[in-house]
Amino acid sequence: MSGVLQAARRIVVKVGSSLVTNEGRGVDAEAIDNWSRQLAALARDGRELVMVSSGAVAEGMKRLGWKTRPTQLHELQAAAAVGQMGLVQMYESRLAAHGMQSAQVLLTHADLADRTRYLNARSTLLTLLGHRVLPVINENDTVVNDEIKFGDNDTLGALVANLVDADAYVILTDQRGLYDADPRKDPRARFIDVATAGDPALEAMAGGAGSGIGRGGMLTKVLAARRAARSGTGTVIAWGREPDVLLRLAAGEAIGTQLVAGTGKMAARKQWMLDHLQLRGAVVVDAGAAAKLRDEGKSLLPIGITEVQGEFARGDVIAVRSADGTALARGLANYSAAEARLIARKPSSRIAALLGYANEAEMIHRTNLVLV
Repeated sequence: MSGVLQAARRIVVKVGSSLVTNEGRGVDAEAIDNWSRQLAALARDGRELVMVSSGAVAEGMKRLGWKTRPTQLHELQAAAAVGQMGLVQMYESRLAAHGMQSAQVLLTHADLADRTRYLNARSTLLTLLGHRVLPVINENDTVVNDEIKFGDNDTLGALVANLVDADAYVILTDQRGLYDADPRKDPRARFIDVATAGDPALEAMAGGAGSGIGRGGMLTKVLAARRAARSGTGTVIAWGREPDVLLRLAAGEAIGTQLVAGTGKMAARKQWMLDHLQLRGAVVVDAGAAAKLRDEGKSLLPIGITEVQGEFARGDVIAVRSADGTALARGLANYSAAEARLIARKPSSRIAALLGYANEAEMIHRTNLVLV
């Protein structure tokens, strides 16, 4: 796994509440500056970084003078609203000090469960990365109730890793990594250096609650690693205050617990699309478009579509077929069936004029398309 992280070009980093807020005492400017310095150095090395940060509720508790985490939903939402102000200000100022532009992105699990919103979020994040802007992501705790009650940013980070096709996912926590037993109770507890994400034995090892500041314990991190592995992303769980932890991991040093994805990125993505047995519809393409898909690995542009079959929505998995009905590929549609009928056989430059807007230039982008 150290080699995978060393070669990773796109990395999602998640930091926990206890680290961000120095065990609930307020946003830790020194710690955030330290991570920002490392992120900026990795960006200069050509890496693409996404930060998923906890800490809004904890910072809000500090600002409101609350000593213990509230249980009432409206109080949690109020704390998140207050704390988010300080959290995003600190990231913006510290990243800027190291030459990095940043953007705040608030997401919920529902944003990533709905295919249309999934594609919208994906397009926004990839656009930011393309402009060398570092997204700082947090859960939108101020408006969503079940995410505060049941959610955790370990899982959100894994969903973001799936969303942007990350090569690696780093969870920075207040523990060294995963042990096969609780080291506070069992002196014989053995540290787990490397394991395969999704191994059921890991869940048994990771029992126990997290701190009183955050919501996630080691179990949520193990489950998040399993989720990230579904798209071929490997995970590292490491102590967030380890000196230069991100730089050393990127250099190939083995730090923390490394949970290796059992399936490669492309194979995992292909399998996910091929598992859609009931397709919403299909598009038929001409010989030129078929050749570009099959022989050159290109995206499918509207101009190559000769027919639209069935009814589907943006974000649905659809089939791509040749004129004789041969299945060529499957992919995520950037436009609905109704929209596709309007732009078929037209150049991408006319999409905005025909629809009044343009989501993407492609009907199916090559990163969301697999040959069959």
